[in-house]
Amino acid sequence: MRLKKLLLFSALIAGISVAHAQTKPDDVKTFTLANGMKFLVLEDHSIPTANMYLFWKVGSRNEVHGITGLSHFFEHMMFNGSKNYGPKQFDRVMEANGGSNNAYTTENVTVYTDWFQKDALETIFKLESDRIASLSIDPKMVESERGVVLSERSTGLENSNYRMLGELVQSVAFQEHPYMFPVIGFESDIKSWTQEDLENYFKTYYSPNNATVVVVGDIQADQVRKLADQYMAPIPARGLPPKIRTIEPQQNGERRVNAYKDITTPNVLLAYHTPQTGHEDYYALDLFSSLLTSGNSSRLIKSLVMDTTIASRAFSFLGEGFDPNIFNIYAIAGKGVSAPDLEKALLAQIDLIIKDGVSENELQKVKNQKLMEFYRSLETINGKANSMGTYDVFFGDYKKMFEAPKLYEKVTTEDIKRVAAKYFTERNRTVGYLLPEKNQEK
Repeated sequence: MRLKKLLLFSALIAGISVAHAQTKPDDVKTFTLANGMKFLVLEDHSIPTANMYLFWKVGSRNEVHGITGLSHFFEHMMFNGSKNYGPKQFDRVMEANGGSNNAYTTENVTVYTDWFQKDALETIFKLESDRIASLSIDPKMVESERGVVLSERSTGLENSNYRMLGELVQSVAFQEHPYMFPVIGFESDIKSWTQEDLENYFKTYYSPNNATVVVVGDIQADQVRKLADQYMAPIPARGLPPKIRTIEPQQNGERRVNAYKDITTPNVLLAYHTPQTGHEDYYALDLFSSLLTSGNSSRLIKSLVMDTTIASRAFSFLGEGFDPNIFNIYAIAGKGVSAPDLEKALLAQIDLIIKDGVSENELQKVKNQKLMEFYRSLETINGKANSMGTYDVFFGDYKKMFEAPKLYEKVTTEDIKRVAAKYFTERNRTVGYLLPEKNQEK
């Protein structure tokens, strides 16, 4: 069995080596404009399309009480008009050129994604540069989108038990750091943003020197450089945004919070403080998450969902973060199972790893899974762009992406046992219960 696992792992490494042979660190061309905007460019002529990812280093961690939700709000406003393109014209022009787009906001970044035919590259530069240089923050559009965001917030909390419980647990796990804020913002803040708040926030964070732009696809690197010089370089830098100075103190005791909703069975969320992305323990913690909930043979899925009816669903999540963040373990109780019993079952599996560790075969299996995920992410131009940008922004250098397979490979069973014992302690834990309203379970 051990030999079979090792052979499979060797095959996966060989497969990834082929992928890396096709895309090498030196294939990525980088340059930084005089205004500080950084570009990563990778030519991939496999299909006649390309994409552009714009990573802006602004998220809810950059907000304060009174203006929470502004990072997410600009994800909406960036599609609502600029100097040369009216409201909704960004989408229409892009679609007319065979393209599409999307965007997302997290605690750390706001990312805009454009997919398009290769001949539309200049059009994409025109669209993006126009809204960066001359975004319209029209009061009428602000009020319209304010209503959309308020509706999105209430609907999201109503429809997602995890979101409702997660927002509550996050606000308790963090006492000082702005990771306490929900990405979408607080309702009262959303209702009270002023025109001045919006204009100041945009000027502060949508400066060219706060962005990393990734272009991948059937393009020429020198063509990208020429268009960047033409359309992006004239946009003036406005100084780097202020640094986040608040450091979350080490948690020194378990915290608990309960909430109630019209649900059939309890939901339990365990949150543990873990280091920032790029920390030396990142890869062990990421594999620890896979050991818990990746696939039917993982610890929590097998013991709580497959072999028993303690839980109907379970997953774990190691969030990205410029600063130390939290590792979430979430489960929905099976019929007739109480929240305390579900919590005990979750903790029992964690304690088993702390006490006995994991086997070489078990760890090798999740390494194989992780390597396959990594390999698949580099099979498409979209995956390459997203991975390159993510590693450059969160790990400090896109080249770290090419080191990831070996860093996962280096993780040992002792590393897993060590991080489990170090981070998954009672003192470092915040526990949230979402309980059925009719039962008022305690």
